[in-house]
Amino acid sequence: MLPDPTDERNVLGGPLEPCGTDPVTGFYRDGSCTSGPDDLGSHTVCAVVSAEFLAMQRELGNDLATPRPEYGFPGLRPGDRWCVVATRWLQAYQAGAASGVVLAATNARALEIVPMEALRQHAVDVPDDLSGLG
Repeated sequence: MLPDPTDERNVLGGPLEPCGTDPVTGFYRDGSCTSGPDDLGSHTVCAVVSAEFLAMQRELGNDLATPRPEYGFPGLRPGDRWCVVATRWLQAYQAGAASGVVLAATNARALEIVPMEALRQHAVDVPDDLSGLG
C-alpha cells in the first residue's frame, strides 16, 4: 500500500506539498517526497537541481541527468524539482554543491539525516527575513 501524501508532514510541520510533476518525482512517482518502508534510500528532500549538483551526483555514481527510458526516467536538467535521497543531498551540502530545497515539499523524515539548518541555508521557498527563525 502506498503512503498517502496527505498523511505526511514537511520539515516546517505543515502538510507535505507536491515536489514536482514535470518530470513526475518521488520514490512512488506520485509527485511528492512521500516515504514508506520500501523507500530504503529516503527520497525525502525536494531539490531544485543545479548543474553543479547533477555533476556531483554523477561523480557519486548517481547519474540523474541521463535519460533512462526503461525506468520512465527522462533525465534531469538544472531547475527541475526532484525528490533526492537525503544522504546524497547531505553529501553535496558537505562538499559545497548542495541544490536548492523546497522546504514545504521536503518530508519531515529528511530531518533524521539532514540538519534543518542545512536545509534552511538552501531553501528556495522561505523569505530571507524568516530563514534565521526556528
